[in-house]
Amino acid sequence: MPDNAHAAVMLDETLEGLRVRADGVYLDGTFGRGGHAQGVLERLGAHGRLLLMDRDPEAVAAARRNFASDARVAIRHGNFAEIADWDATLAGLDGVLLDLGVSSPQLDDAARGFSFRVDAPLDMRMDPTHGMSAAEFLARADEREIADVLWNYGEERMSRRIARAIVAQRRSAPIARTGELADLIAGIVGRPPSGKHPATRSFQALRIAVNGEMDALEKGLRGAVARLRAGGRLCVISFHSLEDRVVKQFLRDQSQAPAARRGLPPVQAAALSLRLIGHAQMPGEAELARNPRARSAVLRVAEKLA
Repeated sequence: MPDNAHAAVMLDETLEGLRVRADGVYLDGTFGRGGHAQGVLERLGAHGRLLLMDRDPEAVAAARRNFASDARVAIRHGNFAEIADWDATLAGLDGVLLDLGVSSPQLDDAARGFSFRVDAPLDMRMDPTHGMSAAEFLARADEREIADVLWNYGEERMSRRIARAIVAQRRSAPIARTGELADLIAGIVGRPPSGKHPATRSFQALRIAVNGEMDALEKGLRGAVARLRAGGRLCVISFHSLEDRVVKQFLRDQSQAPAARRGLPPVQAAALSLRLIGHAQMPGEAELARNPRARSAVLRVAEKLA
């Protein structure tokens, strides 16, 4: 079993969606701590294969501790945006899983800087060995860029006021810790009627921007479809409306011809590559009781056409 285990979200629904065959080849592009991967591996036979990816070095280390001794498993440190660049996928895949967003181990490790609930260095990088931290972004970006990130990725209505306050604050000292940023935002937003922490939207937005999550998602979806064999399944679990909107639109574009518009000539549609499998699924009450963090999860499944 995976070490540092945590609850794999919608495990049974995901395994059913992937429709794992004993001799199939499957890719988990967001290993996390291996809950989904373990479920797939238990259904594979001696000739099956499981490819594991994660951009977080700690997740890759966990994958190597728990799965590297299994000859059916290959492990790569990398962003799932690079699915189509991995030579191991060239022969084709029978299933791809993308479990989006930040993982429970990342949230629970205060030093990673994802959470506003514990004061820690303001980092937020899923791969701490690459890229710019959230603190560096806030120290370098101009006011408009910060406001755009907060609005576009967090739908924060007070994005401009927050950005203005961040720029004013950094004139005396850069914002380097999660507690500083959370307090600054709380002083502007106040306590929302929903009861959510006032910094929730802004922290989500910064995390998405720092990690380039939306660009990676679009590229990863295209790469997954390119590598899936006919009949192969794509399962995507998203946790907020921005992610789910991108996934839903991508799957719709790949599975439905564009609607004809009155008075205009028919649109010449590209060949469709997917068919949708069922409707969007959400966790059941029993899972939510066990794992409240699953409350916003949405699973969508599609199958590659011949």
